[in-house]
Amino acid sequence: MKAMLNKYLFLFFILIQIALNGKAQSTISGTVHDKSGEALTGANIYLKGTYDGVSSDAEGNFSFSTDETGKQTLRIDFIGYEGFEKELDLNNSSIRADVVLHETFNQMKAVTITAGTFEAGDARRSASMTSLDMVTTAGAMGSVFGALQTLPGTSSNPESGKLFVKGGSSEESQTYIDGMLVHVPYTSSPPLTSARGRFNPFMFKGTVFSTGGYSAEYGQALSSVLQLTTNDMPVEDELNISLLSVSAGLAGTKTWSDGAITASIDYTNLKPYMSIAPQNYDWNHHPEYITSDVSIRQKTGKSGMLKLYGSFFRSNMSLYQTDLSNDGQQIAYKLKNNNSYINGSWNTPLGSKWIYKIGLSVSESQDQGAYMQSKMDEELQGLHYKNVFIHQLSQNKVNLRLGADLFLRHYETKLSTGDSSLTASYQDILPAAFAEAEIYLSNKFVSRVGGRMEYNNYLGNATFSPRFSTAYKIGEQSQVSLAYGWFYQSPLDQYLLYTNQVKPERADHYILTFQSIKNKRTFRSEIYYKDYQSLVKVEPDIFYRPEAYSNSGDGYAYGLDVFWRDNKSIRNAEYWISYSYLETERDFRDYPYRAIPGFASKHNLSVVFKYWFDGIRSLAGLSYKYASPRVFNDPNLPGFNNQETIAYQSLDVNITYLHRENIIFYAAITNILGFKQEYGERYAMQPDADGHYAGEPIIPGSNRFFVLACFITLSKKGNLNQLDKIE
Repeated sequence: MKAMLNKYLFLFFILIQIALNGKAQSTISGTVHDKSGEALTGANIYLKGTYDGVSSDAEGNFSFSTDETGKQTLRIDFIGYEGFEKELDLNNSSIRADVVLHETFNQMKAVTITAGTFEAGDARRSASMTSLDMVTTAGAMGSVFGALQTLPGTSSNPESGKLFVKGGSSEESQTYIDGMLVHVPYTSSPPLTSARGRFNPFMFKGTVFSTGGYSAEYGQALSSVLQLTTNDMPVEDELNISLLSVSAGLAGTKTWSDGAITASIDYTNLKPYMSIAPQNYDWNHHPEYITSDVSIRQKTGKSGMLKLYGSFFRSNMSLYQTDLSNDGQQIAYKLKNNNSYINGSWNTPLGSKWIYKIGLSVSESQDQGAYMQSKMDEELQGLHYKNVFIHQLSQNKVNLRLGADLFLRHYETKLSTGDSSLTASYQDILPAAFAEAEIYLSNKFVSRVGGRMEYNNYLGNATFSPRFSTAYKIGEQSQVSLAYGWFYQSPLDQYLLYTNQVKPERADHYILTFQSIKNKRTFRSEIYYKDYQSLVKVEPDIFYRPEAYSNSGDGYAYGLDVFWRDNKSIRNAEYWISYSYLETERDFRDYPYRAIPGFASKHNLSVVFKYWFDGIRSLAGLSYKYASPRVFNDPNLPGFNNQETIAYQSLDVNITYLHRENIIFYAAITNILGFKQEYGERYAMQPDADGHYAGEPIIPGSNRFFVLACFITLSKKGNLNQLDKIE
């Protein structure tokens, strides 16, 4: 009996197994690839809520069986890609699922547009120029604009000291601080002497130098835009003392829980220095400057920031110059300048997706000049007001930027001779609006599309500027960028004094850029073409008549820029090499026909090298600059711009010694090898009795310039200085 029971139990067990094994199954198979067709190995494929699943093989293939029936959800996950889900109806059959996964978007890792742009201060992009670079680059002498002239796209004009970018004049470049226009970014200087930038590089945390193709947020610049961003919140109180062979300065920072203030004052007097260093000019009153800067930062709410910045400058100088139209008589040219710039900006979030920015800047500059019996006064007053709304759409894949500007400009000149005087002035109100969308199609592909509208009240003219740029990542560290746009700018102030019957000048930009950043090495090459239209021409003999002006001028500029920076190959050293090739011609201003402008060099080369000596805690710098000859016009010869300058060369060196953690000694000298430097010739306004125009070479104020300095920083910990920014 017992044996028979065991037999039946065994048979019952066998029947159950047969029933279970005979239960219907579904087979799910397919492939997993990215959108470029590359197989994704190791993707996790499974039915949600079950343990049924598998991983993809080396070819992206997968296959598994399941006993589940009815409606089920297939889920596929792979690190760095968006998850995939599909509802399946399992009915004891084979199901095929070939799936394409899309890369997860991460804006911090996404490609960025670099066409025409050098940027520092944002780790995502190419850090091509930092505040420390501007101070430690030999030859820059602490000038923002001097350091930028070691980057490709710029042409050396040492007698000016200003930026000349990709075949454009210095007036075609604009400077912004925290998004707000600086109407007068350079110091005033007598004829034939070099100007400097007005601002202390260490007041800024970031620099964006756009040599073309820039955002629709910026207008009134035919060639380039320099964007400076002031520092955010400092970490502690400090006091800085600067003692130089030509100046002395004092700066201090006071912090509180949610804000800080930094203030500085500098006094410069070149008389002691010029008394011992050989000079090419005869100074009557040696250059004297007083500069003061104030920066206030205040946090608002959880993440808002209010910034106030002010810069105040005063100068006084006088030198003797030869009056070539008056038998070479030596005449004193006197110049005094008062300049102030005040800037306020506030950034705050509006909800989770909107950011609101508002800003206001006010500029005022007054020049008082005197030459023989004549007095020449020039005054510029400018205001810039801006509102910007930034909105993030579609999981941060679309950044929308909307804004409006208002520019006010008042310019006046007054010429007094004896008892008579002549005053001319104009005032312009220019409202503008812009819209721009930055669209990330993937981590490898981004496009920026926008437009800008402006209305010039004084000229009665409206313009629309389309802007487009895009970038594609062709490798892990390499990308290409493309930019195109229209750019408008009002004519020069000295023309608008006499006419409002002209329209804005225009330049169209076409830019293609390749950039690679790998192992602290940056390579960048760029080709560009600029088409100039509606340039203002003037008949110089009747410049005071409105009919003397027209928009009949035009021109072009094209070239190649190459940049290489290496922070890796040589221990404790870094260097960069910049080269620019330029072809350009213009028919504008008082040119009789299309010709190469006098500010353009066909070849420009800069080599910058810095080395840190551990043993003596010193940073040494060397900078070599070369610019091929430029043209100038000799009225004694036929033709126009018929002569060439000599090539410009300069080898500059400096050294920074860290005596203690808070005490730095600095020394620098320009043109240490004594290269001959001439920038063409200037000529008399009228010929002599023989019909000859008297002339003399244009030379620098001195063949070399040197400076010695000591910088002392006092803080609670006693270890703050500027060398802590060296990596």
